[in-house]
Amino acid sequence: MNSENKNLATTDQHQSSPQNLATKTDKNANFWQQTKGNGLTLVIAIVLAFLIRVFIAEPRYIPSDSMFPTLQQGDRLVVEKVSYYFHPPRRGDIVVFQPPTQLQMQGYEKNQAFIKRTIALGGDIISVQNGIVYVNDRSLRENYIAELPLYNLPPIQVPEGKIFVMGDNRNNSNDSHIWGFLPETNIIGHAVLRFWPWSRLGSI
Repeated sequence: MNSENKNLATTDQHQSSPQNLATKTDKNANFWQQTKGNGLTLVIAIVLAFLIRVFIAEPRYIPSDSMFPTLQQGDRLVVEKVSYYFHPPRRGDIVVFQPPTQLQMQGYEKNQAFIKRTIALGGDIISVQNGIVYVNDRSLRENYIAELPLYNLPPIQVPEGKIFVMGDNRNNSNDSHIWGFLPETNIIGHAVLRFWPWSRLGSI
């Protein structure tokens, strides 16, 4: 009889009590709730990152020296997209844009981004004479360019809804003096900040 009791006692010790089962169930429920919460957080983070990139700001990489000395090859920039929802580009803005039809006909991909400086707006008359850029018959003071342009451009009026852009490296830039006007609808955003390299961190 004593032996029987001993065996029964041993069996009872290995059986899970209702309390233990409830604890395991709670742990499983908490695990799945936590996993679900983490997954939801990840999805929200991805959606927010996508929305920020599409509508607010995005990083960009400078692949050429067309904007030298202001920007150098390898620079990394923040391009903001909010301001142009409220006003058109302004003279002097450095804009990132999708290539217009003229550039696509030269073989550039539609999603290949360019970066140039806004020089003239819709309605402006622009010309280049003897190394000087004129907008509405007024010469521009351009302390940001690499050198004076070695070409002339007869006076031409920029159509409404378009802008005239030029690279700061005037003689090494595929810009409006070659392919014409840039539709404002092609503009991706306004380059505002260089975040790499650290030695030249700052606004543009």
